[in-house]
Amino acid sequence: MIRKEKLFVIAGEASGDLHGANFMQAVLDENSNVEFEFWGGNKMQSVAPNGLKKHINELAFMGFVEVLMNIRTILSNISLCKKNIEEFQPDALVLIDYPGFNLRIAEWAKTKGIKVYYYISPQVWAWKQNRVHKIKKVVDEMYVILPFEKDFYKKFDIDVNYVGHPLIDEIKKHNFQASDEFRKKHGLDDRPILAMLPGSRKQEVSKKLPIMLKAVENLTSHQIVIAGAPTLTKEFYAEFNDQTQIIHNETYELLANSNVAIVTSGTATLETALFKVPEVVCYKGSSISYAIAKRLIKVKYISLVNLIMDKEVVKELIQNECTPENIEDEVNKLVHDSDYRNTVLASYDELEKILGGGGASKKVAQSLLKTIR
Repeated sequence: MIRKEKLFVIAGEASGDLHGANFMQAVLDENSNVEFEFWGGNKMQSVAPNGLKKHINELAFMGFVEVLMNIRTILSNISLCKKNIEEFQPDALVLIDYPGFNLRIAEWAKTKGIKVYYYISPQVWAWKQNRVHKIKKVVDEMYVILPFEKDFYKKFDIDVNYVGHPLIDEIKKHNFQASDEFRKKHGLDDRPILAMLPGSRKQEVSKKLPIMLKAVENLTSHQIVIAGAPTLTKEFYAEFNDQTQIIHNETYELLANSNVAIVTSGTATLETALFKVPEVVCYKGSSISYAIAKRLIKVKYISLVNLIMDKEVVKELIQNECTPENIEDEVNKLVHDSDYRNTVLASYDELEKILGGGGASKKVAQSLLKTIR
């Protein structure tokens, strides 16, 4: 009987669940004899139905204050995760972003002689650069998805694998298009759509959604649609506004049908750009978390679009600048100023060229399987 190769995968949030699922499927396409256990979400579970050990719903804590408030839960989760890994005895551990948690697990796994693969680098180039030294010690292979990350790691004498961005594959795979069917399905009228992406965690949605909604009160030319996070209910969103349309689990379909967007900083800024939707990027956290972050963060921009392009392509409204009035002004420019709008769209085309071709999940799967053998 052929022994199954075993991989333990850890993703801590919605984007990690998506990339984890695509990676796992790519592994199975290469070798169907691989067994998975994982911490992740519904997408990863759809690939390996019996492998889920802990759901991302119970994992996402954001900001310094929020982490401190939930430190007991986080420490308990780390202990449980170690136990799950020891019981499974995997050939390798695959970590997807989520650095505060995953680097602790990586450090422990190294002492146990477990191979550690990291797919989607922590944003050490933005802050906590001292983590690079830990990565060098405890990670066997690092796969990065942003073009500037390879040069960043080279400065520390670490050779990493640049595999391209997995979002390119995800978007191409489904061939999302604007369609009358989408509008009919959700009872939308003929007006252009403004997509609102307020984030995936309760605390960030609670902080930003009321500001976003206030900003578009006078925008009668567009219909407003909120992209509902898979982990949050319609009832939760109704606490802020029970009139605005909320669509769950169809963010890409929504973006394919949208004319403009208001987006929380994070992966969603890049997703919106790849769908060629002009956007304004918003960030607002607790005042203490923001004050700490401002001292530590070493990059000029918070959106992936601007970071990759190394210039301001999309407007970023951060903390005190994240007001209904400022968002409204920027949305009006994106809607009514055709020259401004076209400049943004032209930059999106340039961004796509910089990111290069697809195949990220396949490249990681092939490399990993080759090395663990």
